[in-house]
Amino acid sequence: MINTFSFTFLLFMLFGLSSGGRVKQLLGYSQHSVTTFGSVRDNIGLCKLRVEIYGYNCEEHTVTTQDGYILSLQRIPQGRSGQTTGDRPPVLLQHGVLMDGMTWLINAPDESLAYILADNGFDVWIANARGTRYSRGHTSLSPNDGAYWDWTWDQLVADELPAIFQYVHDQTGQKLHYVGHSLGTLIAFASFSRQMLLDKLRSAALLSPIAYLGHVSSLLCRIAAEDHMAEAMQGLGYPEFDPKGRGVAILLKTLCKKPNVNCYDLMAAFTGPNCCLNSSTVELFLQNEPQSTSTKNVIHLSQMLRGNTISMFDYGSDDENMKHYGQSTPPAYNMKGIPTDLPLYLAYGGQDALSDPNDVQVLLHDLTNHEGDDRVVQYREDYAHADYVMGVNAKQVVYDPMMAFFKLH
Repeated sequence: MINTFSFTFLLFMLFGLSSGGRVKQLLGYSQHSVTTFGSVRDNIGLCKLRVEIYGYNCEEHTVTTQDGYILSLQRIPQGRSGQTTGDRPPVLLQHGVLMDGMTWLINAPDESLAYILADNGFDVWIANARGTRYSRGHTSLSPNDGAYWDWTWDQLVADELPAIFQYVHDQTGQKLHYVGHSLGTLIAFASFSRQMLLDKLRSAALLSPIAYLGHVSSLLCRIAAEDHMAEAMQGLGYPEFDPKGRGVAILLKTLCKKPNVNCYDLMAAFTGPNCCLNSSTVELFLQNEPQSTSTKNVIHLSQMLRGNTISMFDYGSDDENMKHYGQSTPPAYNMKGIPTDLPLYLAYGGQDALSDPNDVQVLLHDLTNHEGDDRVVQYREDYAHADYVMGVNAKQVVYDPMMAFFKLH
């Protein structure tokens, strides 16, 4: 099934679901079903689309950041039973790049983290990053404006996470547990390293942690970064990195012509060979993901991969960096600056091509002063990048230990 999915995913990425009937036939969807789902997806919030159908109460919230982005949040305040007795600690779920809040809802309720947390006594909040389908609003800009896409994960650290943390804290009156996946871990590490969010945080769980990228084994990602392909996209006038758009299609066609690049197993080529996805997961993923980010954000990640650094965006010249930062080089995020008494749960996999085990080891070396119950590290040899959010056995092997960790803090 994964091989079939990978070929389908390649078609999806190269041509986009909206590019005509031939691709829709190849994907196995009728013209009617694709059109109907697209209109529902765009006009109905995630609560109605995915949560309420399973019998959970769900609330739609919006948060406006200091830099004007209007973000969508979903709240599942209690489990399916509806019982609200006792304190329900809030948990914020932050997805990775090219994904959105559906990340945490993509499997059945007994396999998806958002539902599992709600059924186990937590007040669940689901974030959707700027530029994704439910968070494309702005106080003065449109996604059609190039300026709308003038950001990287630096701005998620500076403006987005603080706004979301403040809102959830104000709504609940409690400190938060945090769960990040992929880029959701990077922005957390960067924030914690600068002593941000700590007054509103109980603990953090980091799944497929991203900090250092020097050992990324995804050949597609390495070639794209080393050949400065995102920079080329930006130069061609594509400020939005839309995986279903023409610019990314051009990039992928170029990548797939490279020697040793296997585009018939594209999912594994990006994330590593995931062990534990099933057909229903694949079906729902194809209907919902991937999502947009900014091309500038992809450039920033490419800089990290090329330089094996965790720094702010490099504007490419001493003068431009001086203008933005008051120094000729981008300021670094120091992982050793993360407070040693901050409870951290880290889970990583031996097959992950993005959160490579060698890079995670470098990160763990920076966190060596975190000891005892304040640092739990879990390693799964068979897990790759997507297994941590879509694996059918993730509840037993990842989420149950994580919830036990939360209950200690």
